[in-house]
Amino acid sequence: MTIGLPVGALLTPILGGAGAASAGAGAAGGSTTASPDFGAYLKSMAADTVGALKTGEAMSIAGMQGKASTQQVVEAVMQAEQSLHAAVAIRDKVVGAYLEISRMSI
Repeated sequence: MTIGLPVGALLTPILGGAGAASAGAGAAGGSTTASPDFGAYLKSMAADTVGALKTGEAMSIAGMQGKASTQQVVEAVMQAEQSLHAAVAIRDKVVGAYLEISRMSI
């Protein structure tokens, strides 16, 4: 299982989908459309990241055993690395947002 989406494609459902659904609901005068659940989206991304890391590890082991080519190992490990970097960047943004909210005066 690999994640082949660029960062822009990952943000489109969050920014475009939720914003468009909110704007559409306000303009239509009460008709509501189901907006994507951000928590479910993050859970899905985390599961995909874990899957990519497991795939990279399994492919590395297969490469050491001679069952996978060097190119397959490198592709799997690079995909796992990209997924991990994306997950860390998102985590940093969430922590930063939490700290910013905690500094707000009530």
